Amino acid sequence: MLGQDFMAWAVPRHEILPLDLPEVDITDGGAVGRYYAGVKPEVVVHAAAFTAVDECERRPETAFAVNAEGTRNVARAARDAGVPMLYLSTDYVFDGAKPEPYGEEDATHPLGVYGKSKLEGEKAVRDLVSQFWIVQTSWLFGPHGNNLVRTILECVKAGERLRVVDDQVGGPTYTMHLATALEKTVTRGGPGIYHVTNQGYCSWFEFARAIVEQAGLDPEIVSPIPTSDLSRLAPRPKNSRLASTKLQSEGISLLPLWQEGLRSYLEREPSVGSGVASAELS
Repeated sequence: MLGQDFMAWAVPRHEILPLDLPEVDITDGGAVGRYYAGVKPEVVVHAAAFTAVDECERRPETAFAVNAEGTRNVARAARDAGVPMLYLSTDYVFDGAKPEPYGEEDATHPLGVYGKSKLEGEKAVRDLVSQFWIVQTSWLFGPHGNNLVRTILECVKAGERLRVVDDQVGGPTYTMHLATALEKTVTRGGPGIYHVTNQGYCSWFEFARAIVEQAGLDPEIVSPIPTSDLSRLAPRPKNSRLASTKLQSEGISLLPLWQEGLRSYLEREPSVGSGVASAELS
């Protein structure tokens, strides 16, 4: 999703050389190296990842092959080509136990395979690339791919009532807003780790109610449940709030409030209906 959305935003503004399957498989280090040696980019933006967190628990070898070794291959190719690299990472590198928002300097402690594999990717970038930006973000939604906003809209259109967890808190992030921050980070920001999300925090339940309400429907069709009521394979961090202190210190504008991102997203979505069935979402 993020790679496609970043492409849609960046193509009118920059010369972009997209790289995806089946053209090159990032788990094939030789193929990645040959590609970057041939095109000689000015900067590498690495957004490819295996992001299905429950499936990562079922297929840890694939998760580490893509998120860890695949990222190592891209980082090695960027190093050999002598170009800087931006790597998209995740709030899942934290365990969610901290009562306050996480800063960029906070210790990481991932709970599951997805977070562990992404953290290994971060380490590969730090070890191999002299000039890098690692962007940790959270709760993405955008025009392409699956996300909670699209899932909720589809459930509502299908006539379902919604039960959504209210004990996980984070920062919803609109990918088209994120794209602008990625450009500014590369062009104006010093190297290091950045937290980039839309401003403001909420629970998944509060986010779901806002989605339904902004779509012009009755928010009472959404009811709260604890995470313990759901049977999910991968552990979720209860606190995914990220503080964007590095952006501020580098003089880069913070993203708008998540409600504004949601409003912009919904303007691109088809109209939705109402209904009577039920669904459970985390």
